[in-house]
Amino acid sequence: MEKILQELVTRYPVLESSLPDIRRAGEMLCGTFDAGNTLFVCGNGGSGADAEHIAGELLKSFVLDRPVTPLQRAALAEYGEDGAYLIQSLERGLPCISLLSHPGYATAFGNDVEPKLVFAQQLFALGRKGDLLMGLSTSGNAENIRQAMIVAKISGIRSILLTGAGNGKCAGYADLTVHVPETETFKVQELHLPVYHALCMIAEKHAFGGE
Repeated sequence: MEKILQELVTRYPVLESSLPDIRRAGEMLCGTFDAGNTLFVCGNGGSGADAEHIAGELLKSFVLDRPVTPLQRAALAEYGEDGAYLIQSLERGLPCISLLSHPGYATAFGNDVEPKLVFAQQLFALGRKGDLLMGLSTSGNAENIRQAMIVAKISGIRSILLTGAGNGKCAGYADLTVHVPETETFKVQELHLPVYHALCMIAEKHAFGGE
């Protein structure tokens, strides 16, 4: 972890002040996956695209190869050519669900019930004690993320907020807030990307780096 974090601040010196909280977020992420639990991610607009990006880095290989295990290889080998194809192509993933990824549900619930609770309802239905919620909000005031964090609180789910330099309403509900030292939306998003890339790399190397 320390090597990854040092490289991060070498490339982005402005993130030096954020380093202790980024380190703690990495520890929370690794602990969640070690326990066999799931990361849920959410955001709006560009931050929603970032949430999808995070899920993409975790569900497949990022910087390391993640081949199937010997036991999985042996089980797949029984399926002949299909098994060989799967052995060659499948990659182990880390369980991550983007709460942006269910448009049928989101449009139905938003239209029929309450659009501000689209993330909260999914977490209420899918989340389990020990899971982790990561919300990205450049202002820290996204109401749909705040409501999801309330659901996390009553469900035994820890939460991380990635935000800018301000203290938005969501920070009061998150177990950990990672601030980046910018306030303009696009500048905050520009710094969120290297932060979550570092977190994904930390989680991947923790899970697969010893192989």
